[in-house]
Amino acid sequence: MECVFGLVGNGFAILVADTSAVHSILVHKSNEDKIMVLDSHKLIAASGEPGDRVQFTEFIQKNVALYQFRNGIPLTTAAAANFTRGELATALRKSPYMVNILLAGYDKETGPSLYYIDYIASLHKVDKGAFGYGSYFSLSMMDRHFHSGMSVEEAVDLVDKCIMEIRSRLVVAPPNFVIKIVDKDGAREYAWRESVKETTVS
Repeated sequence: MECVFGLVGNGFAILVADTSAVHSILVHKSNEDKIMVLDSHKLIAASGEPGDRVQFTEFIQKNVALYQFRNGIPLTTAAAANFTRGELATALRKSPYMVNILLAGYDKETGPSLYYIDYIASLHKVDKGAFGYGSYFSLSMMDRHFHSGMSVEEAVDLVDKCIMEIRSRLVVAPPNFVIKIVDKDGAREYAWRESVKETTVS
């Protein structure tokens, strides 16, 4: 049961994703990072079919890097979101990717931004967004507690409230979450929220 959500604060954007790799009734691993660093100031969080999610996000990452390599300047967050949406739309008529995306970034001119892109290639710029079964709870929590201009501490507190709500109310809630942030200093991992540790059996 995947849970991906994010929001925009004062000078930063934050993305959160569960870290469970699940198929049918089996949990294969609980430390799968579903938030990819696109470049120095962009993050892409994806939910959906595991193969599509990994293949498509890597495809976008490499094409964003190729554009910067060819042209000497990086894509803006809006340009990267529109490119991603275009690739999903092209694939939609051929072999569609079952993947939903939240793309966050920081640009010097426009500041932080968050884009919501679903599997049928609709694109929206949002202040907060979510995908997966966890969205029923995280969206309601963000509707209640989100306000524009949140500080990092306020945003992380809201993220923790969303995670607690998902864990307590979703019948098959994922145990672990990863939190990443992007601001003027770049995209980076912020924290993990773990209730289950990976164990190795010898």
